[in-house]
Amino acid sequence: MLSRSLLSRILLAAAALALSALAQAQPIRIGSFLAVTGPAAFLGDPEQKTLELYVEKLNAAGGVLGRKLELVAYDSAGDAEKARGYVKRLIEQDKVDVLVGGSTTGETMAAVPLAEGAGVPFISLAGAVVIIEPVKKWVFKTPHTDRMACEKIFVDMRARGVAKAALISGAGGFDRSMRAECLKVAGKHGVQIVADETYGAGDTDMTAQLAKIKATPGVQAVLNAGFGQGPAIVTKNYRQIGISAPLYQSHGVASKQYVSLAGDAAEGVRLPAAALLVAETLPTNDPQKKVVTAYKSDYEGRFKQEVSTFGGHAYDGLMLAVEAIKRAGSTDKAKVRDALEATRGYVGTGGVVNMSAQDHMGLDLSAFRMLEVRKGDWTLVK
Repeated sequence: MLSRSLLSRILLAAAALALSALAQAQPIRIGSFLAVTGPAAFLGDPEQKTLELYVEKLNAAGGVLGRKLELVAYDSAGDAEKARGYVKRLIEQDKVDVLVGGSTTGETMAAVPLAEGAGVPFISLAGAVVIIEPVKKWVFKTPHTDRMACEKIFVDMRARGVAKAALISGAGGFDRSMRAECLKVAGKHGVQIVADETYGAGDTDMTAQLAKIKATPGVQAVLNAGFGQGPAIVTKNYRQIGISAPLYQSHGVASKQYVSLAGDAAEGVRLPAAALLVAETLPTNDPQKKVVTAYKSDYEGRFKQEVSTFGGHAYDGLMLAVEAIKRAGSTDKAKVRDALEATRGYVGTGGVVNMSAQDHMGLDLSAFRMLEVRKGDWTLVK
């Protein structure tokens, strides 16, 4: 007969094996909250479609670590309070392994304390630099920051001989953050901001603000820090009142929706954006060429609509999470967090990512391409 102690050890070992087998059978749960509807739907809709598409593709290829992926997603409609409630549910009830979401800065910042408090790796898809500065232990992001956009634009302005510029911006979280960042770094690039106008979230005419800019002596270029429908209205009003100085927009309008809304008025507008928007025109030896053309083909083939950089942010967020889980060899949250922070040389739609303990985004200015609207399409500025 087996001794009682030996029998106990055998039972414990069997229980441990059973629990391990059960854990391996459980799907890896990707939690997401996105502005699929509402005023920021142009962000959240392609983001959710992208996550659904690639979770499906990864599962068809065998999953990750021999386990299927499961996407648990909620529509926050861009509302920070809704986002907070959904993130709480994702963490406490849905028991997700990682968070990939937050279409807007407001949603993201509402979720940050919850992710930090629960110790859940969180990859944001929003733009403001405040998301990663100061560095937060569990929070990462995929899009280029608003500060980077300011710097890329000011570098281009100086190359065109612009030394005096005007700012116009909206009332949203991204708009306010980018305006503040542009004011901080303009002097560093030899650009003086000589006018600074703002408009409200519901404004449908910015003629008055643009008239003030037009009347300001010395304005050589104008930068609109914003996203959504506001920049399209600014662009139309800009042409209507006959401002001849170059107009720049932020990466927050890097989709064909902006060009469609602005119409012919968008001709000649410049903005910094990811390589994805000019995938076919990239040189063959560009390290991003293969990634962005494949994503563009997959997305447009499935959904019959043009890609935007916003869907690309979701692709990068999911793939960064998947690669971190693979390197961690498990879904242990601390190990996945450490693997994310150790990401080096990941080639995505947004650029080549090299993260560190001091940088939870991992992109530099080379990840931005300067684009110009020509005949209703994006062209790469040489």
